Amino acid sequence: MSNIYKALQERILVLDGAMGTMLQAYKFTEEDFRGERFKDYPTPLQGNNDLLSITQPEAIKTIHTKYFEAGADIVETNTFSGTTIAMADYQMEDLVYELNYQSAKIAKEVAEEFTAKEPHKPRFVAGSIGPTNRTASMSPDVNDPGYRAVTFEELRIAYKQQTEALIDGGADLLLVETVFDTLNAKAALFAIEQVKEEKNINIPVMLSGTITDASGRTLSGQTAEAFLISVSHIPLLSVGFNCALGANLLQPHLEAIANKTDFAISAHPNAGLPNAFGEYDETPEEMGEQIEEYLKKNLINIIGGCCGTSPEHIKVIANIAAKYKPREAATLSTVEKSFKRIESK
Repeated sequence: MSNIYKALQERILVLDGAMGTMLQAYKFTEEDFRGERFKDYPTPLQGNNDLLSITQPEAIKTIHTKYFEAGADIVETNTFSGTTIAMADYQMEDLVYELNYQSAKIAKEVAEEFTAKEPHKPRFVAGSIGPTNRTASMSPDVNDPGYRAVTFEELRIAYKQQTEALIDGGADLLLVETVFDTLNAKAALFAIEQVKEEKNINIPVMLSGTITDASGRTLSGQTAEAFLISVSHIPLLSVGFNCALGANLLQPHLEAIANKTDFAISAHPNAGLPNAFGEYDETPEEMGEQIEEYLKKNLINIIGGCCGTSPEHIKVIANIAAKYKPREAATLSTVEKSFKRIESK
């Protein structure tokens, strides 16, 4: 994994764009999601995008290819909902290992093809680990604030299974993303550390939270800086934010953490905010102009796109990113700076 650390020092790395946006363009039907293997499955399967890594692998491979062609250094596996907790909606808990393994395998095959063609620009696969559809910090029942729909231990077990499958399938790094509840993320990070110890490996880990609204906080109530502090005990490759906001609205939150950590900083914002129909209207050029402000202010090391972004967005972003040097990590940690301020008084 020395390659990715070396690449981070040399240039701003480009993450891919939205998987869901690309899959929607295929307009897959219920029959397409089922394929031959699941044609008699007892529950509806349309909308289970992770399943497409098994039933429509060529589509997934094509999407990864398009993002690499657009200039991405890193593509995410098609595993955003790849836990037993999320797959319970489709009664597919038993398929979780296979879904993650196959998704990582497909992405790795495409990455190796591009690395072989361009050895000077190695391509990487990030195993996407989503937040699940339950929260460990808050009650889903307004009448029972002490109730929790999931426990830390249940999350740990689910994330550990997903992590093992992603690594076995060939993921180069792990991306715990769209974190709206830091306790969920801590369960994922704890599970990853367990797997690293058991397998005696040191796989890089990216962590990306999501600021949910104009309050500037995650859903579980943390500011950007509080989020950073609460996860800084883990040896991360990068920390940053994705989803929920467009590039311009995300910038203040990146500024809040950029000078407070030695970790690399990542961002993959949406293509603006959704319109009345839930669609994203921001053009690649409009998004690129906003992201260039990140680069002018030396805020980030890894940049990509989330909801509404396409290979066209990533191509514009990659071209802009190539003109700038990556953010230099802070020379002193926040704690060291604090001690120095105290000593100087």
